[in-house]
Amino acid sequence: MATTEHPPPSRLRAWMLEGLADMGKGHDRPAPPAEPEAGPGHRGQRWYRVMCLTGVDYFSTLGYQPGIAALAAGLLSPIATIVLVIVTLAGALPVYRRVAEESPHGEGSIAMLERLLSFWKGKLFVLTLLGFAATDFLITITLSAADASTHLVENPHLTNVLHGRQMIITLVLIALLGAVFLKGFLEAIGVAVALVVTYLGLNAVVVSVGLWHVLTEGHVVTDWSSALTAEHGNVFAMIGVSLLVFPKLALGLSGFETGVAVMPHVQGNPDDTEERPTGRIRGTKKLLTAAALIMSVFLIATSFITTWLIPEKEFESGGQANGRALAYLAHEYLGNGFGTVYDVSTIAILWFAGASAMAGLLNLMPRYLPRYGMAPHWARAVRPMVIVFTLVAFLVTWIFDADVDAQGGAYATGVLVLMSSAAIAVTIAARRARQRGWTIGFATVSAVLLYVTGANVVERPDGVKIGACFIAGIILVSLLSRLARAFELRVTSVTLDPMAERFIRDMSSRKIRFIANEPDQRDQREYRDKIEQIREDNDIPGEDFVFVEVTVLDPSEFEAGLTVRGEVLHHRYRVLTLESSSIPNALAALLLHTRDTTGCTPHIYFEWTEGSPFANFLRFFLFGQGEVAPVTREVLREAEPDRARRPRVHTG
Repeated sequence: MATTEHPPPSRLRAWMLEGLADMGKGHDRPAPPAEPEAGPGHRGQRWYRVMCLTGVDYFSTLGYQPGIAALAAGLLSPIATIVLVIVTLAGALPVYRRVAEESPHGEGSIAMLERLLSFWKGKLFVLTLLGFAATDFLITITLSAADASTHLVENPHLTNVLHGRQMIITLVLIALLGAVFLKGFLEAIGVAVALVVTYLGLNAVVVSVGLWHVLTEGHVVTDWSSALTAEHGNVFAMIGVSLLVFPKLALGLSGFETGVAVMPHVQGNPDDTEERPTGRIRGTKKLLTAAALIMSVFLIATSFITTWLIPEKEFESGGQANGRALAYLAHEYLGNGFGTVYDVSTIAILWFAGASAMAGLLNLMPRYLPRYGMAPHWARAVRPMVIVFTLVAFLVTWIFDADVDAQGGAYATGVLVLMSSAAIAVTIAARRARQRGWTIGFATVSAVLLYVTGANVVERPDGVKIGACFIAGIILVSLLSRLARAFELRVTSVTLDPMAERFIRDMSSRKIRFIANEPDQRDQREYRDKIEQIREDNDIPGEDFVFVEVTVLDPSEFEAGLTVRGEVLHHRYRVLTLESSSIPNALAALLLHTRDTTGCTPHIYFEWTEGSPFANFLRFFLFGQGEVAPVTREVLREAEPDRARRPRVHTG
């Protein structure tokens, strides 16, 4: 492939694009040689340490989940939370244990569904899921920052100074998060372990003290049960209402997608392979199970003590327990000193949850969009993406006025859509594996999650509106980016079989002439007539040509390697066959490779395509074929600016 000299990049541009693998197409500094990589079984950390990476997202929801549950369900909060725990342990946990088996490299359910669908419908479906994933991760950042600012503002030592400044504090926390990633953020498992252990330990103290107060004040439970019976009548009515309000508690299901995303960090067995990392899968299943059990215990315990011990009016907007129910109990029953320590711990884990979500975004988006050709080159670099995500987080915070309750619906929508897609993916996987029992079980979970998702969207449409904005933005920017890169040479490598090499080596002693041919019957008459037409149109003698035929596989793919096979048809005609997502790109890549390996300038001959040029361009953009001759020439022009070295394109 040709390389072209470019002026050195500015210091700011070089810093912004540091680490970009294909930066500048030729003027990036060569990467240092990679160190030998250890086997999959020897990499990573023990599963319980990696669980803490999931925990900073999952466990940190205790900062706001009890308050949101109390607002949504009132006196029914504990019963609705038990329903949530049942769905978690009997539904979400089995689904994601299966996802860990099917997608053990951290790609999650999106990769599973991508494998099930091809062509443009698969790409558009993945882009839709990426929109909801962006909703999930970005709202995690903004919601966590908003709740952290709530804990700061409501702290008795700071409330007089910071009251009314929640929006500014939230924006500062988000800006700080972006600044850390701009400088270079390494996901420190050690920090996550310290935060999670400290936070869960403090929560255990708050729960224990809360339960002790409940036991010593026996009337609390009887008052609650009497009020519950008076309000709802009987147990069946309570369960029915709990099922109706359950979608509002869906925040407590967060963390599973992060759990499979951190799989590559889990240490496996020494005999693990990349194709089947059995030890890593087993460790991830333990991680998911332990996290779900720990969270279930805390969800049930905290829902009871917050409902029993906190006056209902304090959960409402402006109340001291709004968005910080457990912090309220910590200050109320353990004093402002312990409460302040609890606030600091909560703020730290919420901030780190935002960091985990930012890392998830930076891992997820470049995994798909650049590969689809639906992002500019700089989207592979960390720092430009950090700036984009930080600005979007500012916008979301401003739209929701840094309100924890207002963002709950959007967050739940992102979480539930991803979980529903995971349930559907594992249902299809179980059906293909002819596992009837698992298929029925996963289908049931899918139905439950789809119901919860639909109910959440109807009740709180903000989530789907934000998700739709992200989806529309991603699809629009992606298609515009792909259109802007339509003439980019996107063949990553060219490999010739021995016969193809022989054809090119033989021609290199003379003039190298290719004929682009759209294969039809591939009979002797087709090739004879084609040569006669090319000779007549271009007024050239002889029959020293090699035919080139390209078969389009998946036109929605953007980058791929090219394999060239040679064959002799009818004992006379030499033919090179190529398979690619785009005919012009495949031809341009073959011509440049031929020039670079032989040192000769190849010529290729086309006939003009009939029909509207605009319609033919759309055919090329969507289906990889159409106006082949001028597009091939344009791809060559962009790939090789030096006209003297550019392969020749002839059209008659």
